[in-house]
Order: sequence, then C-alpha cells, then structure tokens
Amino acid sequence: MRIIGLTGGIASGKSTVSKRLNELYGAAHIDADEAAYRIAEPGAPLWRLFVERYGKEKALKEDGTLDRASIGKIIFANPDERAWLDSVSHPLVKEELLRKLEDCRRLGAEAAVLDVPLLYEVGWENMADSVWVVYVSPETQLKRLMERNNLTEELARDRISSQMPLEEKKARADVVIDNNGDLESTNRQIDKAWNEEFSK
Repeated sequence: MRIIGLTGGIASGKSTVSKRLNELYGAAHIDADEAAYRIAEPGAPLWRLFVERYGKEKALKEDGTLDRASIGKIIFANPDERAWLDSVSHPLVKEELLRKLEDCRRLGAEAAVLDVPLLYEVGWENMADSVWVVYVSPETQLKRLMERNNLTEELARDRISSQMPLEEKKARADVVIDNNGDLESTNRQIDKAWNEEFSK
C-alpha cells in the first residue's frame, strides 16, 4: 500500500485534493482532524484532559461537549498552552492514525492519503512514502480562513502563525499542488501527480 502524506496550511485546500484522490482514484482517506475529534468526544481521553486542565466552565458547553471556541482562544493566544496540547494530543492522534492505516492494509487498499495539517511540525513525514503539499499564497490563505471560519484578521493570523510557513512546507515537499487558481487547474495537477506517483 502506498501512503501519500497530504499537508499544507490551514485553509490551503487539502480537502479538495483528498476528496478527488478518494472519489476518482479510490485512495483511502485517513484524516488527522477526524482522529483528533474522536479522541475529544465526551468521555474520551482528550476531553478528560481538557476538563482537568481548564475546568468544566471554560472547557465545556451546556450539552457536555467541548467548547472549541473557548478552548481555541486559550490555545492560540498562549504558546505554553499550545505546547501542552501538542504534548498530550499528538501521541493519541498518531495511535489512531496507525490503527487506521493497519485497517486499510488489512482491507487491501492500493493507496491511502494521510491527511495531516501538521505533518512536518510533528515530524510524521516518515509515515508516508511521499509528501504532497497544497500551497496557496499568504494573502489567499488569510482571506480564505477569515471567510471560512468567520474570524477577525487578528485571530486568523494567530492560527496561521501557529503553523510552519507554507513556503517552508513547499520547499520540503515531494509534490506541490498550487491551489491559487481555479478548480480545473488544481485537478490537473492532482491527476498528473497521481499518475507520476504510481508510475514509480
């Protein structure tokens, strides 16, 4: 099974790429964000850690689920809190991803897309056979994030600056998908990269 590590920056368009690889080529999609959500459901390991650290008033909504907006403001504004979150969440997420990859192997998948926004930041690029980076310009990234998440410019910049600069990811990538243009242009690049990946 060939594993493509898919990464980029927040709001760079990774989901566009993973969706095409899944729907057109049948590549299994393994999403680190989904894994992170699973471990943060009520009663799950990360949910318990948030409640212990911030108390129910700050960590939870009335229905008992995590108050992600409240937690996000704490995490993205404080490097120490972000470091704490990384130290407790990354091992849990990695365990979930490895379990999913094993499931794909057992089911005989030809390829799997390991969709990890922080692939380089957490040093997991060795989990993949090749790394594809979805790239957009800083201006496009900021605009898309503000629109998508309904954020102020300041909050959007905080989230972008918490990740490795896209220029650095681009320089380290095996494949770069430039997502500044229209969907047709992005799709052409995806198809070319896929065909090259499987002609190796």
